Amino acid sequence: MCGIVGILKLHPGKGVEEERLKRMREALRHRGPDGEGLLVEGPIGLGHRRLAIVDPKGGQQPMANEDQSAWIVCNGEIYNHPELRPKLESLGHRYRTRSDNETILHLYEEDEDRCVESLRGMFAFALWDRKRGRLLLARDRLGIKPLYYALTEDELIFASEIKAILAAGPIKPVLNQEILPEFLASRFVAGEETFFRGVRKLLPGRLLSWSPGSGIKQRRWWRLPDPAEPVGSTLEQQAVKVRAGLEDAVRSHLMSDVPLGLFLSGGLDSTGLAVLMARMVQEPIQTFAVGFDEVEANELAFARLAARAAGAVHREIVLGAGEFFADLPRLVWHEDEPIAFDSSVPLHAVSRLASRHVKVVLSGEGADELFLGYNRYRVTAWNERLGEIYWRLVPSSLRGHTSRIVKGLPRMVRRYAERTFLGLDPGPRELFCENFAVFPQFLQSHLLLNGTQPAARDPYGDVLRLFDEAGGETLDRIGRADMQTYLVELLMKQDQMSMATSLESRVPYLDHPLVEQVTALPARFKLRGWRTKAVLRAALKDVVPRAILERRKMGFPVPFGKWIREGWWSVVQEFVLSPRTLRRNLFDPAILRSLALEHHAGAADHGSRLWLLVNLEIWQRIFLDGQEPQSITVSPGA
Repeated sequence: MCGIVGILKLHPGKGVEEERLKRMREALRHRGPDGEGLLVEGPIGLGHRRLAIVDPKGGQQPMANEDQSAWIVCNGEIYNHPELRPKLESLGHRYRTRSDNETILHLYEEDEDRCVESLRGMFAFALWDRKRGRLLLARDRLGIKPLYYALTEDELIFASEIKAILAAGPIKPVLNQEILPEFLASRFVAGEETFFRGVRKLLPGRLLSWSPGSGIKQRRWWRLPDPAEPVGSTLEQQAVKVRAGLEDAVRSHLMSDVPLGLFLSGGLDSTGLAVLMARMVQEPIQTFAVGFDEVEANELAFARLAARAAGAVHREIVLGAGEFFADLPRLVWHEDEPIAFDSSVPLHAVSRLASRHVKVVLSGEGADELFLGYNRYRVTAWNERLGEIYWRLVPSSLRGHTSRIVKGLPRMVRRYAERTFLGLDPGPRELFCENFAVFPQFLQSHLLLNGTQPAARDPYGDVLRLFDEAGGETLDRIGRADMQTYLVELLMKQDQMSMATSLESRVPYLDHPLVEQVTALPARFKLRGWRTKAVLRAALKDVVPRAILERRKMGFPVPFGKWIREGWWSVVQEFVLSPRTLRRNLFDPAILRSLALEHHAGAADHGSRLWLLVNLEIWQRIFLDGQEPQSITVSPGA
């Protein structure tokens, strides 16, 4: 796990300025405290910060092959490099280290760009082919590791985090207002764009290359499989296969020359990893959990139960509102963009705890998308099933009458009725995207000022395109869309919050053989009636305590809405309603005040909406105004 940076000059005769490259590398010091390296050679400059996990003594980067005709900087881990090495050595390749990154170089010598197809792991790398004067950027299948880039007339700049690109210049931090509708609806930006105009993501499963003759090219090298009728049609038969695939994934992710641990929430996903991991190592595993003082947001009792089941050495931390809000500006800086999920803050806290004891942790991230574990999946399924009958039998004229009746119901009843088939039109836009939007489009039309409403910008464009491209039934297609949008944002949270504490996080549920196996299963193996993750529950029923196996999902609950309604209303006053915020002229002040005051009075729950607005303002103060994160403070007050 590391941080990578680079600059490529696009025109002949120009060289990379070493000082710029060093500034970029220094911006990522938190990602790699164990070492640093540079390659500056004519049009290319590569930089690296190292968190030493595999071959601590021999894995320095940038790394070259035998004759130095190819150089690489890589962030990530290649779990199958011990299996790949003997074949490459039999072909005449001479290894100088035990590093997994050297395997990528030798694979490239054999297979060029197709080298990525042989890799099992998480990675984002830049490879310079000196003979051909060609640069290759690659990102892993699921987007576990990040890679950003900016293209100017003169150069291609890339890095593991956006702040390193900004450190290079000449890219100036300017808000990309085009993405505001998507951010308000979905919390994040699903496609290539970022909050910074001119800075883009390399999407998961993509390659970007440049050569003098061909210029910039992009190619998608991996796709999720479509569902297919499996061999062995019972849930029990598929559970056996899922268990074997998960055990294989966990075993592969234990590759390390340094101590490992596990994030343990007390839910099904992390508990399953804990008990499987404990059976594969000799010493007791180390587990780490985070909770809050508020009972409704505390899962620590379940985490302790899971730790006992795994025989783990367990540690935990309790996060209070004061520490939460004190950390927030610095964590916005670490994420580079407004923080989509308030769970980023406790994730950073538990990462900080874990980093004092281990350098690597396993996490249950990805299981909810893979096994259809979110409540919104089952709500969508039931709305579609009941709605099909309703839409078929009730004429459209009467449906309009029903809709008017729903709007006239008392607030608490209307709140739920409007989110059912009685208040929604058929199709994924209404049943899924709008129904679970933070700011639905109708509310956005009032919130966004005229100058900030992009013409013809569909906030759900990427999700609906991916839905249309996928095969299978509605839930199969929604799950695939989420794995390429929502999950990618969660993975960026996981990467940035753990790497902020110099901790590597690994996600066994996203081991690509397991992903391909489970994604190919039709949705009926995952969602049965009102029961989510059916096949995973069946696969783990003999090792996970029953109280955890049957408990309701809590997610990663954060009492942000409660805090700002009670002792921390000053956060809203400063970052949503203050004159400094309103002068940005992005949102209608009357709508902002209405949302804030309704929440404060307890008339409605706008916690998720206010969270996005608070984070957007903090982000603007740091990256657009140039304010240091540590200078952004707020005190409790009503």
